[in-house]
Amino acid sequence: MTPLTRARDRLAATIAAAALSGTLIHAQAPAPSQAADADVPTAPVVLDGVELFRVRGVSAYPADVRAQAIQGRIADAAGNPAIAPDSLQIVPVGDSLRIVTGGQLVAVVVEADAAVEGLSKAEIAAIHLQRIRQAIVDYRAARSAPALRQAALGTGLATLVLLAIVTALVLFWRWFDGLVRRRVDARIRTVGIQSFEVVRAEHIRGVLRSLLLAVRALVLLTFVLVYLGVVLAKWPWTKGAAHSVAAFALSPLRTIGHGILANVPPLVFLAVLFVIVRVALRLIRLFFDSVETGAVTLANFEREWAQPTYKIIRLATVAFALVVAYPYIPGSQSEAFKGISLFIGIVFSLGSSSAISNMIAGYMMIYRRAFKVGDRVKIGDTIGEVLATRLQVTHIRTLKNEEVIIPNSQILGDAVVNYGSLMRDRGLILHTEVSINYDTPWRQVEALLLEAASRVPGQPDDLKPYVLMKKLGDFAVTYELNLFCRDVTAIMAMYSTMHRNILDVFNQYGVQIMVPAYEGDPPEPKVVPPAQWYASPAVPPAVERT
Repeated sequence: MTPLTRARDRLAATIAAAALSGTLIHAQAPAPSQAADADVPTAPVVLDGVELFRVRGVSAYPADVRAQAIQGRIADAAGNPAIAPDSLQIVPVGDSLRIVTGGQLVAVVVEADAAVEGLSKAEIAAIHLQRIRQAIVDYRAARSAPALRQAALGTGLATLVLLAIVTALVLFWRWFDGLVRRRVDARIRTVGIQSFEVVRAEHIRGVLRSLLLAVRALVLLTFVLVYLGVVLAKWPWTKGAAHSVAAFALSPLRTIGHGILANVPPLVFLAVLFVIVRVALRLIRLFFDSVETGAVTLANFEREWAQPTYKIIRLATVAFALVVAYPYIPGSQSEAFKGISLFIGIVFSLGSSSAISNMIAGYMMIYRRAFKVGDRVKIGDTIGEVLATRLQVTHIRTLKNEEVIIPNSQILGDAVVNYGSLMRDRGLILHTEVSINYDTPWRQVEALLLEAASRVPGQPDDLKPYVLMKKLGDFAVTYELNLFCRDVTAIMAMYSTMHRNILDVFNQYGVQIMVPAYEGDPPEPKVVPPAQWYASPAVPPAVERT
């Protein structure tokens, strides 16, 4: 130790002795009681994981700082072979007793230290001196060549034992897993009530495997911690860490155990409530599965409503269970738990307004029966086939094979045109309008339109097309041709064929269509004669329909 270090240690010891003595002088009126001294914070002086004694401190010189300083001086003395343990002695200096060796300060004992232990200052100094001497002897013995060889041999043996145990455990668990598969798995049966399956056999097997895996991990962790504790305790530099390993393993278990014991009644209630809710949800699921498959029928209840209704009831059941369980959750009355609950509620309410509205709209559309998967619908400006109806959005495939995703809240606010819901019963009516001048007989126009309709394939035989006279305009009469369709996928093709046939028939008979506007009577009607119907590059069909 350098002279500068020795001077610094002496100065720190003098300051500590003065501070502790001053504390005792100021406390003489009235004198502190032993109970009050017992509550004074102290810190242990530890060497190689062994606690030698405890010291107290003051605000100017805390106990842990003082203990570290004494520990360092003892380690320096033990590491110096020139210092004999018997050379340590007690030297009175003022109101304190100092433990020194060869002029080197090791520790200081004052009246405040004696008051904590309830002994005299001389008795405490003698006890500290004996403990320091023994600690120096043990420190040097643990670092001797024979002791280090013994530690290395013990570490090797412990490692071999651990490897043997791990190998035996692996072989045992392989045998035990095979035994479980042969003897136990075959005997596990589904738990049910008549035809309702409450708990499936696969779930029971999964729980059993999880429990066995947890036991295996716990056993292996126990052996590893024991191994670390044994090995670390054999080396002088890691003896303190050996105690930390035990505390690492036992402290969480001790805390968990105390918490479980203190909350056994609430935990039992929560466990029973969990089992009841789980079984109830299982029975509800099985019931609505039966409704969906048609095994159970309910009046005025559609089968496609089964799964949405089950989800609503499941959500309500879980919410009710959470409300009942909340007071019994350990720590639910703490301010931290309440703060987290409030934060989650605020985040959920601020961030999920659109999501909630879409979910509500999704359920409302299900019960409104506006459409189902496979229907051809028009929502806003989007026309297409319904691919999927989800809780938040609806997927539409347009006529151009594009997928459009529409929020359910938007669908709920718009008009929905379903082309296929009534098509199979009465057929969908395809219609188009033409405007013809007044000098063309209306009977001829209707005959021409019906002729054009008769050339459109795909019409049902039991439903005939018809013509409506919609409006007598200023310059022309508006007619509407209506024909029926029962194939939702043929709508656009039939519209296109109908428009082509109208043009062909009216051109064939020389009747002019007045759309889009009327300015005056042309000298000749604006029609295309049949001879020009297939002007280049159009190619006539092999067989012309007459």
